[in-house]
Amino acid sequence: MNSEAARISELAASGERMVERLRHQSILPETRKTLTVTWGIAEVAQFLGCSTNRIRQAETDGRLPPAPDGRRQGYSIDQVLNMREVLDASPRRGPNDRPAIIAVQNFKGGVGKSTVTTHLAHSLAVTGYRVLVVDCDSQATTTTLFGFNPHFNVSREETLYPYLSIDPTQADLLYAVQKTPWPNVDIIPSNLELFDVEYELAAQGADGNSVLVTRFRKLKAGLQDLARNYDVVLLDPPPALGTISLAVMQAANALLVPLAATTPDFCSTVQFLSMMEQVIGQLELGNIEVNFDFVRLICSKFNSGDPSHEMVRQIMEQTFGPALLPVPIFESAEISHAAMRMMTVYELDKPIGAPKTHKRCRTNLDEALGQVEQLIRSSWGRVSPASPQEIIHEAV
Repeated sequence: MNSEAARISELAASGERMVERLRHQSILPETRKTLTVTWGIAEVAQFLGCSTNRIRQAETDGRLPPAPDGRRQGYSIDQVLNMREVLDASPRRGPNDRPAIIAVQNFKGGVGKSTVTTHLAHSLAVTGYRVLVVDCDSQATTTTLFGFNPHFNVSREETLYPYLSIDPTQADLLYAVQKTPWPNVDIIPSNLELFDVEYELAAQGADGNSVLVTRFRKLKAGLQDLARNYDVVLLDPPPALGTISLAVMQAANALLVPLAATTPDFCSTVQFLSMMEQVIGQLELGNIEVNFDFVRLICSKFNSGDPSHEMVRQIMEQTFGPALLPVPIFESAEISHAAMRMMTVYELDKPIGAPKTHKRCRTNLDEALGQVEQLIRSSWGRVSPASPQEIIHEAV
């Protein structure tokens, strides 16, 4: 190994050790991340769209477990999900509704793609949906935010690689699904070795096109098969135009494009959309269909106190019109602090910074990500969430 390669190898090894140290600071060594966040009865009632009295009544009449010693210190996600079942307040898709398979994609790095993906997954989980997250990016940021160390906790055999490789060893994707601390959120993790798929397909030379077509259709078929057990599947592809990104685009039935409120990000996103148009045209020439129920852009990392951000956002509104979701995701120290702990804001059992900052951040995330939920429901023919009267049966 030459001196430069050895130097880079040393840096990589040092970085991997530091990632593991950070993980051990956030999570007990040799264990998986756990979920300790709980919600008060008023917040749970808001989740379910009912009154607190209705929850208390269900606890009194035995439909729900009674509060220990009559005191309600907080409800866990398992208890909230049980409440949804008991009170018939589940937002799950109907038997004739196809699962939403959403690609969260932009070829520009640093736009918060993985942050949007993980927060959206947890936002939907709190709301009661069954979610599968598929990390298709060999950088594995989403995998890390879910508490896995891609260098030490994830092998190549646990990623998409055995399914998409030139010599596949798996016929479906069930092998790769792993549990997360959220009982209604699963993940297919990633690590650096997933990039080998790109090398393998590129090495096919003249026969590459036929191999690519096969892999595109295979990923779509595998995800559609898995999606039968979920309401929403979130795909986090690489921030580049490669084989896996193209396969993800073809497998998805919806597209969410995060972009930051800066001129370079805006220009890069315009280029991404232009490239997408050309790529979709080429795929369709090869009889590979790309159909999206919705295509939306969401402004991420928005600083309302920065005049340049406001100016760029106005340009976005003029350019993209209704395709730009009206509520941006604010840039918040609470999101950054949570990420340092390999968490999302939805997993925090207490504010890291000022309580006011946490509340503002959480309220914004609920509203911004709720826009995506509305789009999902619209694709199921449910334009708006059901009213409490529609989803909560009156006690007989």
